[in-house]
Amino acid sequence: MRGRRRRAREADPVPEPFTIDDEVSHLTRIRSEPSQRTLGAFYAGRKRGISTFGLLSGRESGRSGAGGFSRADCAYAARKHLPTKGPWCVDDMTSEAYVSQFSSDGSLLVAGFRGSRIRIYDADNGWKVHKDISCRSLQWTVSDIALSPDQQLLAYSSLSPTVHIVNVQSAGKESQANVTEIHDGLEFSNDDDDEYSFGIFSVKFSKDGQEIVVGNSDRSINVYDLRANKVSVRIRAHAADVNAVTFADESGNLLYSGSDDNLCKVWDRRCLAREKPAGVLTGHLDGITFIDSRGDGRYFISNCKDQTIKLWDVRKMSASIKGRQPRFFDWDYRWMSFPLEARHCKHPNDQSLATYRGHSVLRTLIRCYFSPVYSTGQRYIYTGSSDEYVYIYDVVTGDIVEKLSWHGSIIRDCTWHPYNPTIVSSSWDGYLARWEASGDEDDLSVLTKNEQRTSPYRQSYTRHLLL
Repeated sequence: MRGRRRRAREADPVPEPFTIDDEVSHLTRIRSEPSQRTLGAFYAGRKRGISTFGLLSGRESGRSGAGGFSRADCAYAARKHLPTKGPWCVDDMTSEAYVSQFSSDGSLLVAGFRGSRIRIYDADNGWKVHKDISCRSLQWTVSDIALSPDQQLLAYSSLSPTVHIVNVQSAGKESQANVTEIHDGLEFSNDDDDEYSFGIFSVKFSKDGQEIVVGNSDRSINVYDLRANKVSVRIRAHAADVNAVTFADESGNLLYSGSDDNLCKVWDRRCLAREKPAGVLTGHLDGITFIDSRGDGRYFISNCKDQTIKLWDVRKMSASIKGRQPRFFDWDYRWMSFPLEARHCKHPNDQSLATYRGHSVLRTLIRCYFSPVYSTGQRYIYTGSSDEYVYIYDVVTGDIVEKLSWHGSIIRDCTWHPYNPTIVSSSWDGYLARWEASGDEDDLSVLTKNEQRTSPYRQSYTRHLLL
């Protein structure tokens, strides 16, 4: 009996309590909770929260002071209204939705699908299709998309060493590669590489729109200079596929990368001697699927096949890896379930500030993000999941504050409007679904359970039989 109890405890260990670094917790609270002036004016000596109605009535009565609301006050009021109503259908396609993102001003939504299609929607005009793009030389799927800061150009990649560029603001609605419009190809391969020597997983524009950075299956990071029309930087960055890369801030000097070698790395382009990173961050136990920067050159988050999101501070990075990377379990996320015995394993040299658990990362490179600065003060982390939910975590407490449920298949990507309380989820069921903070649940346009499906091909097959 004693032996059986011991084995039971070993098989199902008690999860560690959530912890977070005090500094990033404090900075997040400053951005997303009422200012000290507001707290003093409204509820001096009280510990209860402030309602949105209380904030508004206090402003109208002059209690909030002559300056009105601070940015933190606005973010606090807005984040009380999370986009959980719906969902409504943005689009219903006959192939899996892989990637989606809002433009920086929120006026456009871009989505990429496996069936060689990218669509751009006018978010300010009833979600009408602004541009319908048939991709050029696509291998397997649209692996990533990136909209230039001026919203003139769209870059898209697939599992080939070429990134294609489309003029988003050209007159025609239909953009068929090299038929109705030219899709310029940016070659990232060397002269001695063949046409399909490697695939590109991650694409990002620099803040000035003059450069594009990619991460690829050749274990490399490449930077393309659009003005010089050539690859300006090649870094053999990792020991395995580079699934994620992004610019750290507006300067363009710092890059963050994540790889199937379980490591996050920081690169300073001003000192790339012998392709050595500025630092390495350890803590994940499997391949990194995505990275999102907080935009301040200090903090970022990573999603991982070890079923966690981690929050990092680049000031805690090491100059090199300490010892050999541990591997506690042997599995393949593309077709196996995550091992139960690995749920609470911990890296012996974990340098992360916080770890968020609950979502599922299986079969594909699922993405995670900080919530918008304007409407939430980046108080939340949100992510797609292979269990068909969108998860929203509280950065400070680690709690799952919302789970958006309707889709019938993996949600690979999701995107939060930079100003409005709107989330769009993109799923392998072929739907782009829109979630809002308000709306009538009895609205007949809301998606219902009868419209759910596990695959977009099931619908296309049914339609074929009915024709």
